[in-house]
Amino acid sequence: MVNYRTKRILPVILVIVIIIVATVALISLARAVFFSGSSSSEPAAIDTSRQALLSTAADRSVRMTVRGPIVADEEFQSYQISVSPNSRNLTTYKGYLDSVVDQNNLGNNTAAYEQFVYALDKANLSKGTALEGDKDDIRGVCATGRVYEFDIMNAGSEVKHLWTSTCRGSSGSLNASVEQLKELFTNQIPNATATIRKVNL
Repeated sequence: MVNYRTKRILPVILVIVIIIVATVALISLARAVFFSGSSSSEPAAIDTSRQALLSTAADRSVRMTVRGPIVADEEFQSYQISVSPNSRNLTTYKGYLDSVVDQNNLGNNTAAYEQFVYALDKANLSKGTALEGDKDDIRGVCATGRVYEFDIMNAGSEVKHLWTSTCRGSSGSLNASVEQLKELFTNQIPNATATIRKVNL
């Protein structure tokens, strides 16, 4: 009688164990398929902007734009430094329509550009998180101070756009030392300080 009961109970226990194991396996598989992709997408985005920064392909470039206080059109001033594997440019502007005050266009080479972008990487240029929509709109931001924009470019299009300002409450998206980055950019242009002084920035 005991043997008979054991023979009937064992298959039932075996079926229950199989069902539990199958359920656990299905849950693990579902987690692997649906959740592993979302957790790995964040690092991929960060790696993409860093890869774009460190690339020395001919169509890559980086640029810094500095905007002065928001004043009358006749007194508004700004400047931009852009660097690619083939060129280095500094342009100073007056007015909101970007009337050119002075321009310095120089050649460049891949070895020099590689050293420069690796220095920018070590200064954490790509580490900030780009803002979206209205939060990334710098119109009217820091009306009494300066706004600094940094762009990682690919074939003339922005891969990543970061900015900060000298005004409290308008720290923007840059997560690095603006002074260190500004110095790296200006050091790419001989006598850049003298050219920038013409627009009092």
